[in-house]
Amino acid sequence: MSWIEQRVAVRALGHLASFDETFPAVARHGNELVPLAMRVAATCLRTVYEDFIVVETLQQNKGGKMRRKYQRELLTRGLGNGEMETRKAEEWASQLQCWSIYLLGCFAWRDASWHCLICKDEAFLKDLCNMWGGVANGDSPAGVGLMRILCRSELGRKAVSDCADAIESLCNLARSTDDWQYMGIDCLLLLLEDPAARRRVLPFAAPCLADLIELRKLGKRTNLGDAILKSLWPEVKEMWERRRMEERMSEDETAARREAATGKKKEGNRRFWAGEVKEAMEKYGEALKLCPLKRKNERMVLYSNRAQCQLLLGDADAAISDATRALSLSTPVNSHRKSLWRRAQAYDMKGMAKESMIDCLTLVNGAWFGVGRGKKKKKSNNVPYSVARMISKQISRAGLFASVGEFTKEKAAEGSVEFGMGEEER
Repeated sequence: MSWIEQRVAVRALGHLASFDETFPAVARHGNELVPLAMRVAATCLRTVYEDFIVVETLQQNKGGKMRRKYQRELLTRGLGNGEMETRKAEEWASQLQCWSIYLLGCFAWRDASWHCLICKDEAFLKDLCNMWGGVANGDSPAGVGLMRILCRSELGRKAVSDCADAIESLCNLARSTDDWQYMGIDCLLLLLEDPAARRRVLPFAAPCLADLIELRKLGKRTNLGDAILKSLWPEVKEMWERRRMEERMSEDETAARREAATGKKKEGNRRFWAGEVKEAMEKYGEALKLCPLKRKNERMVLYSNRAQCQLLLGDADAAISDATRALSLSTPVNSHRKSLWRRAQAYDMKGMAKESMIDCLTLVNGAWFGVGRGKKKKKSNNVPYSVARMISKQISRAGLFASVGEFTKEKAAEGSVEFGMGEEER
């Protein structure tokens, strides 16, 4: 069965598995379907890349066969060229992977006993954290959707917490502007609620979630920052104590602290424009200690300014942390354009192409539709040239076939990969 037939089959099975009346009929074959769906999800991108995306160019150079005609006509309905075929093949490959994960999710959601079979394959869990819908299929939660279901069972939490790559991926997702950011946060909170998993996850999750403590609303979720704060106690005891202290302050004391913070901020601005970046960063830090927690907008600017300083000093991790805190304070969440751009640059410094690209796309979306901007300001249809260049740079690195292409080139150089038109099941 070719990848195109697999796409049709897994879509039909996923549809049947989503209904109470038809799921039992699908579940009778679960011991066969679950491993097959796991294998298809893990290998389909490489299969499409090797059997379709690069086969025409390589076979032309060797004087061999071209892409199968019926596959080309199915993809473009006989009206497209090679570029459209490639674009549609990427979209269908993403659908094949996401629908395979959806089928697994149907099994995992309805009966936790299937978690054992899914979690048994450590290599699959490692790959699962990197499975995403891509730009062409962004409305699917893909790997993180299944991971959140697994985190609802003790067996699933143990398997996920034992996978370092999965924890790192969840932390990156929680501090991103991805549409599924809330799922990454949910997974980490579920893991922290389990005493056994908490010991393994906390050292990695605490620094990440600490940047989101001041998150007020994310989509339909409200008071998400408070839930994070309670989950991290006592690691964030200082924040609790500061909140209580400021609640007991008089209005005059609060105004005095705000005025002092404004003075520190102005001093930091002067130092920054004088080229004294390190000194400016210290002044912004002092201002943050003084600025009342309820002054959200002022704290957002201070965090963003300090992120710029850390970016210039080459500290990408600290820049990501401060930019994330600034974005958590923005209204709506993740809408402050300067912080998005600064975090995108920091992600680029760390080689995190996907996260950098998503921040840039969010920035462009805000520039185009005027998201998060004042009422007096008119929307701008102009995309900054530097942002456009960053997107062009990251799109090839974060594309659906980016990692597959690198793997295939390495294997081809070793002489262990043959590109052909074979129909064997992979």
